[in-house]
Parts: sequence; C-alpha cells; structure tokens
Amino acid sequence: MSRPPSQSPHFSSVSDVSKRLSEAGYLPDAQIATTVFLADRLGKPLLVEGPAGTGKTELAKALATATGSDLIRLQCYEGLDEARALYEWNYKKQLLRIQASQAEGGADWDSVHDDIFGDEFLLSRPLLTAIRRTDPTVLLIDETDKADVEVEGLLLEVLSDFQVTIPELGTITATRRPMVILTSNATRELSEALKRRCLYLALDYPSADREREIVLSRVPDLAPGLADQLVKTVRALRAMELKKSPSISETLDWAQTLLELGLDTLDEGAMASTLGVVLKHASDQERAAAELRLN
Repeated sequence: MSRPPSQSPHFSSVSDVSKRLSEAGYLPDAQIATTVFLADRLGKPLLVEGPAGTGKTELAKALATATGSDLIRLQCYEGLDEARALYEWNYKKQLLRIQASQAEGGADWDSVHDDIFGDEFLLSRPLLTAIRRTDPTVLLIDETDKADVEVEGLLLEVLSDFQVTIPELGTITATRRPMVILTSNATRELSEALKRRCLYLALDYPSADREREIVLSRVPDLAPGLADQLVKTVRALRAMELKKSPSISETLDWAQTLLELGLDTLDEGAMASTLGVVLKHASDQERAAAELRLN
C-alpha cells in the first residue's frame, strides 16, 4: 500500500508521537507510541483491539487533535450495510426532480438520468466522506467486531486502494489518504484478510502507576493520596466478575466526582455514595458492596 505523494507523515519520531498525544490528553506507553508512529509512516490502518473501556476510541480522538485533523467516525453495529457506511442516493429528491422535469415539458431520459445521478443527490456516508476529503482526516471505524462479516468485505475493498467505485459516477480515489483507526472489543474474531491490511495494537487496562498518572494529568487538583486510593479501588473492582468493569473514562469520572464533593479520602461511606459513577448495573453494585463490605 503506497502513500500518495501529497500526503506526508504526521509525526517525526516516536517521541514526537508521545509528546503530542500527551498534549492532547492521552498518555501513551512506548508500545502505543511506536505502533502509532509506524502506522503513520507506513500509511497503514491501525487495528486497536481490547476490552471495552481501555481507551481505544480515545486514542483515535487524541490522534485527530494531535495531528490537527478532523475526526470522521463510522460506528459499527449489527445490520450496518453499504448504504449507511459508504453512500446512498437521495431517492426522494431524485423523484421530485423527475416529476419537476415532466411538469416542465418532459426532458429526455438521458438528460434527466445525468442530472439526478450527480453530487447534488449523493448522500455521502463516513467511508466515502473520508476518502473525498482533502484536509487532514482521521477515520475511526469503531467497534468493527459488531458489524456483519459482509461489512468486512466492504472495508477490505476501501482500505486496500482507498477508492470507491460508484457506477453512476465512476471511481473516486483519495487524493489525501486518511489516517485510519479500527477498534474491536474482540467479541468475535475479525478476518485474517482484514488484519493483514492493518498494523495491530492490543490494549488492556493500564498498570496502576500509569492509571494514576492518567488520573493526575486529567484531574490535576486531585490529591495524590486520593488518586492512589481511587486507582487501587478501581483495580479491585476490575478483578471481580462484573457485567461491566470500570473503564478508564469512568475512573476519571470518579476522580472528578470526589473532587466536586470535596472528599479527601475514599472510605466506605464515600464509595457507597458514589459507586454509581463507575458501576452501572445493580448486580455489579451489590457484588462490589459485598466484597468491599460497604453498608
């Protein structure tokens, strides 16, 4: 996959990636920074896989900020089809134009056909929008594993050549290739063909030290000792068999909550009154209360 001549790398080095992502509010470790640098230099899509809540989507958002790019997001879900991912025609508007032509005396069909299959009637969805852009763009294909297998075939075609063929208009090729981030929660195995076209980054929850660093960078007014308590408690919650473990963003929400309440310690009372910030299922709260002995 060659890089179009008009596109130059966004980052000068691995340390440049670390610096600029940190300035965008995302603290990468060495593996993340190195993989992002290589994806940028090689012009490859980056597949980021891991449990929900480990910062996969936030990485794409931070990359957009760090590179001064616009973020275009394709949210995948079961039943997503080509019309919602790539493009579709505005049939209602086309019909109105046909009816107007007939009312004006009836233009010949070839003229009407050429008219209604133009840009004015094209509804561009995220994939086509990203390909047609000339400004710096980060294309986020989020939760790829939730889409049907047929969508993977569409992604293979688009990500191989960064071009789309629309029968009525011809082939549209990217003049400035977007930086592409695909995320997956690993709920199903993605095809080897799709993986071959990407660099791969496995994300898990951060270490205690790194999560503490993230908390203090995003909620700088939080006391370091309270940040330690918070991270220790969150890690204990993640070790339980919960329906949904606390995400990094929920750790940050909890930190901000404690700050807003003016709390200086995360004791049993503070945990009992604020547990809903990080645990969103009643059964999870009951389990946590029992194991952490909250009353």
